[in-house]
Amino acid sequence: MGFDIVAGVIVGLVFFVVLTILVVIHEWGHFIAARKFGIKVEEFGFGFPPKLFGVKKGETEYTFNALPLGGFVKLYGEDAAGGGKVTLKEDTKEYKDLDRAYFTKPAWQRAIVVVAGVVMNLILAAGIYYAYLSLSNFRAEVPLIGKHEFFGVNQAIKSEIVVGDVVPGSPAAKVGLTELSRVVEVNGRTLKNLEEFIAVINANKGREVTITWQDLKTQAKKTGTVIPRQNPPKGEGAMGVGLSSFETAVLTYDTPVQKAFSGIIHSANLLVYNTKVIGTLFAMSFERKSAEPISQGVSGPVGIAVFLGDILNIPDVKERTLQLLNLVGVLSLSLAFFNILPIPALDGGRFFFTVIEMISGKKIPRRAEAIAHSVGFVLLITLLLFATFRDITNLF
Repeated sequence: MGFDIVAGVIVGLVFFVVLTILVVIHEWGHFIAARKFGIKVEEFGFGFPPKLFGVKKGETEYTFNALPLGGFVKLYGEDAAGGGKVTLKEDTKEYKDLDRAYFTKPAWQRAIVVVAGVVMNLILAAGIYYAYLSLSNFRAEVPLIGKHEFFGVNQAIKSEIVVGDVVPGSPAAKVGLTELSRVVEVNGRTLKNLEEFIAVINANKGREVTITWQDLKTQAKKTGTVIPRQNPPKGEGAMGVGLSSFETAVLTYDTPVQKAFSGIIHSANLLVYNTKVIGTLFAMSFERKSAEPISQGVSGPVGIAVFLGDILNIPDVKERTLQLLNLVGVLSLSLAFFNILPIPALDGGRFFFTVIEMISGKKIPRRAEAIAHSVGFVLLITLLLFATFRDITNLF
């Protein structure tokens, strides 16, 4: 039990460090853009209030807050632009330094300040994937949902055979085969698809079959000998496993030009592909009239922490490092993607209102925008709590 506690603490610390890096980079984008246009930054917050303590440096207070799942930058005059409190004073004379207030700046400058955090997350992801691809000999694998062509890179498709379920007491269970394992070889042969695997097993019922598999959680490879049953219990099959097959795109960056732009290309490819996958999940949800496809494709902080724990348990140091870099890269891209969506309370929502102002030449009523952001914030918190509850339920 003591080891579990120590392991949990280590996962928690690494998760906190990863989250802090992502948030600081994002908020630093807003910070430097605001400073560039002469906007006063009143507060740079780590986590969300209530405030634990703060340190004043120059005109900015750097605060550390009780809810460590995000961060924020508070700009001077942001409330008067409709980005903060719902109860707003129409009189802006209380602002002594009007030339340094956010709401007095041109719409195009405010738009840049808003999207600067997203840009920083994209830059971070590109840098991470340069490191990832350098360590992986400029090779990456992406599991596919449907067909997809990646640009700017050489692409090959391979079929994976994955164990979904293992019946207790079955030949597969006795040899140590576990759920979420990828079949690597059978009798020294690399099989092309699930049909070949089934054919080999059926042809060798009652005889020894040597199987090599890889645990997808720990990335560890194991080999064992199993004897497929000639007369298995109904519904269990010869080995007692539930199998599925899916395709993986093998991406290689071979030319000097591909390698030079690999971090940028890989980030862009993942961003486009993940957007397509999310669209597919939404379409499935509408078709089935159920939120299950979307909920299954989204993880909250607890789910991410659990996945991080699996990565930290990978015995091979290089593979562990690669998987950790990939996770941080994906999270940075996800943070950029979701923040730019035109949802009130997110950067994309604020950017949307600013773009309307730029096109129409008229400012959105401050109170209307503030109410929209407040409602959006409540909905986002509700979604976060739902995802967290589902992640915790899945653990048990």
